Amino acid sequence: MTFNLRNRSLLDLKDFAPRDIRYLLDLSAELKRAKAAGTEHQRLKGKNIALIFEKSSTRTRCAFEVAVHDQGGHVTYIDPASSQLGHKESLKDTARVLGRMFDGLEYRGFHQTVVEDLARYSHVPVWNGLTDESHPTQILADLLTMEEFGERPLHELSFCYLGDARFNMGCSLLVGGTQMGMDVRIAAPEGLQPPTELVAQMRELARSTGARITIETDPRKAVAGADFLYTDVWVSMGEADAAWKQRIEALMPYQVTAALMQATGKPRTRFMHCLPAFHNLDTEVGRQIHERYGLKEIEVTDEVFESDASIVFTQAENRLHTIKAVLVATLG
Repeated sequence: MTFNLRNRSLLDLKDFAPRDIRYLLDLSAELKRAKAAGTEHQRLKGKNIALIFEKSSTRTRCAFEVAVHDQGGHVTYIDPASSQLGHKESLKDTARVLGRMFDGLEYRGFHQTVVEDLARYSHVPVWNGLTDESHPTQILADLLTMEEFGERPLHELSFCYLGDARFNMGCSLLVGGTQMGMDVRIAAPEGLQPPTELVAQMRELARSTGARITIETDPRKAVAGADFLYTDVWVSMGEADAAWKQRIEALMPYQVTAALMQATGKPRTRFMHCLPAFHNLDTEVGRQIHERYGLKEIEVTDEVFESDASIVFTQAENRLHTIKAVLVATLG
């Protein structure tokens, strides 16, 4: 099937049809093979892309920069200290200026309205590198990874996301899995589950895609038969101490342990995480949590994270290939 994604923005996966996502995943696999074989054809020569980061990043920034360089384009990195975005210059004005200088814009920050306004006023493709509400480029990488390790079509695979499912990762995985017709499970305590309106919207979409959606408070029940267990960090350094304590108390039953992996009943269940992960005391955040709460591991145990079941670094690599596919499809 041939169709055109040129000049499209990727602001939220809900904006793309299942066939659009399928095309991007197939293109990602093609570009991944070409890079490995050294036969990659550069399709972004002469293209200038701005990376706007209001929130710091390792994987997203590196994936975008390497993807653009691999494809022959040029990158300008803009951090909060080097732009007037929303400070001395309005977002609308900044978008109109950047749109006249760059062929495409990536934004990673906080509010979904910012990336939407960038697309509205810049008149060039804009790609969401993460907002509080959505993380579409991460989900594309996750879907590609599941397809690689699941060794079956996505609609035949199941995954369970465990933890705080109210924000970008839990919600975006729910959207992406539903669009691809997967068996989607969300394991979270009441109050930390995806918004009811989003769940209702995805249940309606599932009628056409064939997806199965389960929202469950019992983690062992939720993971039964799952091909993949997925989690994310529970706390942020910007949150108050009281929030940390409440979150940890609520989510400890959802920690991904070897016993929970075994509870799937499948010996080949894989572990996924979008990173960074607090699985030991090798980070400043991990040491602070240990000092305050006596925990050496948070959302996942080190045993699981370092096990053969863990595919987190293939996930991280696949950020590059899927982001490259988005750039080539929308700009190349």
